[in-house]
Amino acid sequence: MGVVVLVTGVARHLGARFAAEIRRRPGVDLVVGVDVQPPRLPPEEPEGPAAPYRFHQLDLRRPAVARVIAEHRVDTVVHLSVSATGLGSTNRSAVKESNVIGTMQLLGACQKAPGVRRLVVKSTTGVYGSAPRDPAVFSERMQPKDQPGGGFAKDAAEVEGYVRGFARRRPDVAVTVLRFANIVGPGADTPLSEYFALPVLPTVLGYDPRLQFVHEDDAVAVLCRAAGEPEPGTANTGTFNVAGEGVLLLSQCARRLGRPMLPLLLPAVSWMAVLARQTRLVDVSPEQLRLLTHGRVVDTTRLRETFGYRPVFGTPEAFADFAAAQRPGLLPPERLAAVTDRMTALLGREGTSGLPSVPTRPRPRS
Repeated sequence: MGVVVLVTGVARHLGARFAAEIRRRPGVDLVVGVDVQPPRLPPEEPEGPAAPYRFHQLDLRRPAVARVIAEHRVDTVVHLSVSATGLGSTNRSAVKESNVIGTMQLLGACQKAPGVRRLVVKSTTGVYGSAPRDPAVFSERMQPKDQPGGGFAKDAAEVEGYVRGFARRRPDVAVTVLRFANIVGPGADTPLSEYFALPVLPTVLGYDPRLQFVHEDDAVAVLCRAAGEPEPGTANTGTFNVAGEGVLLLSQCARRLGRPMLPLLLPAVSWMAVLARQTRLVDVSPEQLRLLTHGRVVDTTRLRETFGYRPVFGTPEAFADFAAAQRPGLLPPERLAAVTDRMTALLGREGTSGLPSVPTRPRPRS
């Protein structure tokens, strides 16, 4: 019998894409999807030969997942349901329970299943936090200056702690933790993509943070590689940062989208974020606000040299593909770029010819 893959979080865009892609991989006999709600769209049917697919609607906080693992003799578990937002609920406590309690139940079921041989967990670079005293670049071995105080980042940090405990109890299971930067793409459904969809982008006055992105195509490819046997000369167990090469400033993102920026003092932006959450306009959490203030950049050397994967899309290319799928902004990017270039040229000329020249004394001859 070949590989049987259990995928959590298949009702979301990334989970559905991964489930469809892993079905195409040779050696996969069955893909089992689980989520608290059925997918909004029918599962994507791969072209050509594909492994069969089964869906179970269940809540990971309940012990029913152990029955599903035993019934299908699952040997590979890919946990993608740890998320910043809940399905059908915006209640923060319900989201936390789904992330943390759901993961604990899943790990407990995996620990009791002798057939489970591989576990892949989707995490986030948010576990490093965003603070003014942060290093320029985070590597996998670094600890955040300030531990996440709440929200999705704290959930992910707790989940990683439980995963490390599982790895100690089941050393026979290959465990992989993937810390993804902000995932973007034409179908991205993350809180940050909701922020970039606003007609005007509120920003914190005096800050222009550095941001990293990973394209959803690269995210799916990394997950597929982690769910299989490592290629010669590589290792796919351990913890890996996943991000496209390069960085973008928030102001550069706004120009690429054609969105004007509205710089405000931090208290005003915080108040607007609370109002937006209460009115369900957009979910700008305190941790996301810190990201949009201080930014965050991670090192991806281990992803390239140990894991053996180099993202096809760099951060600028990934965001460009995301921007191409968005509604046009109030300021067309081409016109905004032309105005910016013209202002830069004018300022350059003023800097060289608009300032009075300072007379210099002749140097005395020796």
